[in-house]
Amino acid sequence: MGMKRKWGAALLAVVMMAATACTNKNSEDSNGETAAGDKKPVTFTMFSADMNSNYENMQSPVGKKITELTGVTLNIDYPVGDPKEKIALMAASGEYPDLIFAKNEVNMLVDAGALIDLAPLIEKYGPNIKKLYGPYLDRLKWSKEDPAIYYLGTYGVNEQQWEPKDGFMLQHQVVKELNYPSIKTLKDFESAIKAYKEKHPTVNGQPTIGLTLIAEDWRIAQSVTNPALFATGGSDDGEWYIDDKTKKPVFHFTRPEEKEYFRWLNHMYATGLLDQESFTQKYDQYKAKIASGRVLALIDSKWQYTEPEQALKQAGKPELTYGMYPVTLNESFKNRNFQNAGYSASLGVSISKSAKDPVAIIKFLDWLCSDEAQILNSWGIEGVHYKIENGKRVIPPEIMAARTNDPQFGKKTGIGVYGYPFPYYGDGVKDPTGQTYSIKSEQQIMDSYSAPEKEVLSKYNAKMWRDLFPSASEFPVKPWGAAWQINIPQDTDGAVIMKKLQEIVRKRVPEMIMKSPDQFDAIWDAFQSDMEKAGVHKLEAQFEGLLKERMELWGTR
Repeated sequence: MGMKRKWGAALLAVVMMAATACTNKNSEDSNGETAAGDKKPVTFTMFSADMNSNYENMQSPVGKKITELTGVTLNIDYPVGDPKEKIALMAASGEYPDLIFAKNEVNMLVDAGALIDLAPLIEKYGPNIKKLYGPYLDRLKWSKEDPAIYYLGTYGVNEQQWEPKDGFMLQHQVVKELNYPSIKTLKDFESAIKAYKEKHPTVNGQPTIGLTLIAEDWRIAQSVTNPALFATGGSDDGEWYIDDKTKKPVFHFTRPEEKEYFRWLNHMYATGLLDQESFTQKYDQYKAKIASGRVLALIDSKWQYTEPEQALKQAGKPELTYGMYPVTLNESFKNRNFQNAGYSASLGVSISKSAKDPVAIIKFLDWLCSDEAQILNSWGIEGVHYKIENGKRVIPPEIMAARTNDPQFGKKTGIGVYGYPFPYYGDGVKDPTGQTYSIKSEQQIMDSYSAPEKEVLSKYNAKMWRDLFPSASEFPVKPWGAAWQINIPQDTDGAVIMKKLQEIVRKRVPEMIMKSPDQFDAIWDAFQSDMEKAGVHKLEAQFEGLLKERMELWGTR
């Protein structure tokens, strides 16, 4: 369902928030930064399609600092249930908050005329916005026919990927006890789970869980359906498998390769290695199971299980946290975790037509793009969360330990809360001092590894988890970016077909996994038939056109 990451790059993926604006003197200094303004107190409203478990009502040190520097207070509305319904109600009423992060439903608001064109505002008031996006500013344009900029794209600009984002995880204690077996195929993955579970049927008096999945609502994509694509040589394109050479998209559930992936999950369920509650548990239950230490393996996105991993570290049990392995259906496939999508510029914060002072808001958004704000969001407050030594920012060991181990660190400090879904520099991008804007560098990542993690990596002759995976250089840069970010216009047959297909997927995939193996083929055939009747091939043709349009708009065809 293309609901992805992904989040805030290396920070807790659920990290999210929203912001607003204040009146601004718009004084620029020599490096193109704009002063935050005259600090006149102002409150703005915002709707975010993503919940933010770390949002702290601007009461953290970083939140208060932002208010001190800008005068801004935020009144943020989060959805109860499906955000799409809330956005549809907004569009029907014609009444909007000042700021909106609509995520994948932004086309609904564009069609309703709800969003203002930011391009003239950026031109006049956005020096830091221009600096942050650089050559990618043109990628923010809506389409060739409508070159307006309706949102400031989130996801780190010029991001360097140093860690795998999605995949197949095993506890460090599992691979250690089994003497570090090769973990490259589903068979390897299953064998490790089975061997360890047979040796250790209980953990602290509770039954050991071999593998658990989370299928609640849209999370089914991260843990159940996207991995079928990743395990069979696909890149992270949401519902699509796109051939490198032909650039033809297919709805990935129609691929026979994925039939064998789901057959494997069906086998895992039938043999009891897959948690029988995988398709009924809620996200909180899933996280609680992981935090208990009795789940040997996961298939998921890293950001979905960061909190329970931090809880395990905080409890002094780092051996119960997970390594991520480049698992595929068999050795004929390559795991494309590190394939480069370039900068997609899709999804981000918009200013609505209801906003009373768009100029003040764009000035604030421009301030969020400044070096001052970017460093504040990533590093925290000088003298509190870091100090300056020999002209460089240095994080004290106790603060770094809290960043690594405390699941409440973001909420307590405000660090990382004001990145996604706003614009931010990606990991690896350097500020004028030569340090990275984010705290993520290769060395910092390696320094943050626990002792069991370092031991496991050394046994696999690796320094970082990425060393186990095929490198980005083995694949072409995707000229369409990330296809899951390409919106299907609401007023088309394709949008109706996609909705039907998602309903079919959410019904048929759990069914084919949970039914007895002798029924699997019949359910797969019914699944394929359902998709064909719903118009899957018509949707594929429409999406191929959208892909071509994007590549033409970006000049990457």
